[in-house]
Amino acid sequence: MKTNRFNPSKAFGSYIHAPRLACMLPLILVLMVPVASNGYGQESETGLEVVADPEVKRPRARDLGIEPGILPTGLLNAITDVEGVLVGHVTFWKGESIRTGATAILPHGGNLYAEKVPAGFHRGNGYGKFAGSTQINELGEIETPIVLTNTLSVPQGMEAVISWTLRQPGNESVRSVNAIVGETNDGFLNDIRGRHLKSESIIKAIETASAGVVEEGSVGAGTGTVMFGWKGGIGTSSRVLPERLGGFTVGALVQTNYGGVLRIDGVPVGEELNQYFMQNAVDNGDADGSVIVVLATDAPLSDRNLKRLASRAMLAIGRSGSPATNGSGDYSIAFSTHETVRRGRGMNPSNGLINNALSPLFQAAVEATEEAIYNALFKATDVTGHRGSVQAISIDRVIEVMQQYGRAVNFVR
Repeated sequence: MKTNRFNPSKAFGSYIHAPRLACMLPLILVLMVPVASNGYGQESETGLEVVADPEVKRPRARDLGIEPGILPTGLLNAITDVEGVLVGHVTFWKGESIRTGATAILPHGGNLYAEKVPAGFHRGNGYGKFAGSTQINELGEIETPIVLTNTLSVPQGMEAVISWTLRQPGNESVRSVNAIVGETNDGFLNDIRGRHLKSESIIKAIETASAGVVEEGSVGAGTGTVMFGWKGGIGTSSRVLPERLGGFTVGALVQTNYGGVLRIDGVPVGEELNQYFMQNAVDNGDADGSVIVVLATDAPLSDRNLKRLASRAMLAIGRSGSPATNGSGDYSIAFSTHETVRRGRGMNPSNGLINNALSPLFQAAVEATEEAIYNALFKATDVTGHRGSVQAISIDRVIEVMQQYGRAVNFVR
């Protein structure tokens, strides 16, 4: 197979505005691989196969000593540090051209339609197709799992969410479901036009969602993504407020497929590695793409304040070096799991914390999102797919640059 290096303008031409890009996980070989947050599944009766993890060790940001912000993380440093939140992946890796998948986030393990959670939605730059967002803006709540996938699999993602919701006990009379599906475009590494990912596969990400460690990098909805010209993916992180400020947890999960001039904890890594947007004063579309941020918190917040919380994720995206270009779909969604603000028949939800209590949560959201972005970058692996190859960023080169700027970072293998 001829190997081409990733070039967004050549990859997409006029097909789509230098969109969201692609890549994938070297831990899996063949077909449809359901990946729960704590491991890999196998379904031999349907021809699905998993090849053993080759023990490729890629660090998280904290493994290098990169610790954005001032607040401590939760136990897992993941969105699942917010009690009750579940995450599941399904990864589709087949032949030389299919590199895609889906990731599901569930606010709690009960009937989400019967016990809706308040939510807020924020659009940074709106070059995207985020299903369900208008009803979130109107009603301020979510009633289904959140699914992330590729651009042309949004309808299949909606079908999976709707089917799963209708099957839940107690939902026999439900006739309207607001399926929430976000997307980025993985059309460089993945044969996105083939629309190979079906609803029956995506629903497995919901069904296998679990608490605990969240798989990161080239997995699930991050299988075919690219960020800053290197391999992107799924990343997660969390922050915990001091007890005197409520002791609340904020967790972030990101699907990274965007670009700009990469900065890591304030250090201009993209420029030092000679790979960045508008290099030589040329805009070839290499900063276009998308990034989706999902924020969870156990703080009792109203939907209005959750919308404010969601907007702060864009500050972290900017800190990573993105200008939110014309062809980028940059979105964030935030929800609260606190039982006093849940909504449903017979419930009388509170309005949550007062406005003056929000600033520490804003700080936590920015820090958790920023670190989640770095985790997606560092945990991703080299991938060859539909139109060529995308390399993971060199950890050794990142360490060199960070040390050059006086940062005490290292990685003991």
